Amino acid sequence: MSATRIVDLFARDPLRQQRFVCEDVGFYLDYSKQRVGADTLDLLLALARQQQLERWRERLFAGEHINNTEDRAVLHVALRAPRGALFRDSGRRVSDEVQQVLQRMQAFAERVRDGEWRGATGKRITDIVNIGIGGSDLGPRLVCNALAPQIDGPRAHFVANVDGAELHQVLSRLRPETTLFVVVSKTFNTQETLSNALHARAWLVSSLDISAVDKHFVAVSTNRVAVEAFGIDVDNMFGFWDWVGGRYSVWSAVGLVAMVTLGPVRFAELLRGAHAMDTHFRRAPLDHNLPVLMALLGVWNSNFLGSASHVLAPYAQRLALFPAWAQQLEMESNGKRVTRDGVPVDYATTPVLWGSVGSNAQHAYFQMLHQGPAIHPIDFILPVFADHPFREMHRKLQANCLAQASALMRGKNADEVRAELEAKGLGGAALEAAIPHRVFPGNRPSSTLLLPRVDAFHLGALLALYEHRTFVQSVLWGINAFDQWGVELGKQLANRILDSGEEVSLDPSTDELMRKLRLNAR
Repeated sequence: MSATRIVDLFARDPLRQQRFVCEDVGFYLDYSKQRVGADTLDLLLALARQQQLERWRERLFAGEHINNTEDRAVLHVALRAPRGALFRDSGRRVSDEVQQVLQRMQAFAERVRDGEWRGATGKRITDIVNIGIGGSDLGPRLVCNALAPQIDGPRAHFVANVDGAELHQVLSRLRPETTLFVVVSKTFNTQETLSNALHARAWLVSSLDISAVDKHFVAVSTNRVAVEAFGIDVDNMFGFWDWVGGRYSVWSAVGLVAMVTLGPVRFAELLRGAHAMDTHFRRAPLDHNLPVLMALLGVWNSNFLGSASHVLAPYAQRLALFPAWAQQLEMESNGKRVTRDGVPVDYATTPVLWGSVGSNAQHAYFQMLHQGPAIHPIDFILPVFADHPFREMHRKLQANCLAQASALMRGKNADEVRAELEAKGLGGAALEAAIPHRVFPGNRPSSTLLLPRVDAFHLGALLALYEHRTFVQSVLWGINAFDQWGVELGKQLANRILDSGEEVSLDPSTDELMRKLRLNAR
């Protein structure tokens, strides 16, 4: 297929645009602009069966400990299952525990939203600040940003970076007596999160009093001792489980800030959409399964056609944070160099995932996508209906999305450029000199995913779709998607620098950089 042009595939099959599609849960996936034929799909599906994808899917939903390096189940699907579900971990019915935490979250959210929960001075909470990092930040931040038009509770703010500029910027807009902080850390010792939380507490205490902490701080954690030592009433601690990876955790108490700002009803819709996608993934045949098809296409483009990166282009301003969320999901999950059994791979695992919101992206890196020598497959994500009154603008947005996908596939050859320029009166040497710069090679693959609108249900389904896509790819590559040992070494060295000060020695370059920083600090 490497020598095949996508436009020729359409010429051979007049019904291609109807055959290479998949529709369910309100989504319509058109992958006819991918460089695949019916035989390609058959072979990719055979690869999936060879890697026992259906068996791994069963093991995921059965609560088996498929996170083998940490001996853990992987049950984020249990977090969005309806009441009465039967998910278990080592025989323990975790669904009951999930419902208990969810009920506590709902009760707390309603108290804050109704004004029953008030700050230390008796004033209502108007702003809520989520302090977390990684999965404890990206998921809830994306949800609150994407569903901003539906927020009818306290305003949501987010602090993640250990760079104090972010915390300072957020606090400068707030009043201590009307602000509530949610500190999200499973261990309650994540360096960045704890540093931000301690400084936020100092800011609060400087205006109120240390006794105000338990009225203005709650925790999402499993470390009861550390939470209590911080000054948070453990009755205001919301737990989660070791079978929930951070990047899969927005459905748990990690999403508390979203539930408070959006309300329990909308948060339930988010969970319902994710569960609908879980059901589709679990029951749909592989050849008509949205996450499976998207994963197979990703492996095809990366491992067989040699693309080193994958682009996400959501044509929806509300999904501006989606590429950042998906980056962590995919690259922290599948950025592995060994199989589940510890054997080094001799093939590529996850490609680089990147992108930004359209149509802004067209004026940034689409030049490279169209005319650069490397090919980067693209997922276009496009809502059918807008959440604003400017219908003509939404029509232009849709036109731009569809036009870019078509242009990337079709391209423009030298003959077409020559005819176009001659029609404008250009000729001779100037014409010949201009042609190479205006040729588009085309044959750039893309998929277009239509969703009805950016609401809670379809946002939940979209996030679950990419979660399952990531899992499927991990099965195809034979790797564990649910550990993340790669982030540990840098943390360890950072702690050595912080703990040892001038005593530490890492390597000549780093030692010299530390010396320069110390000199400048003086």
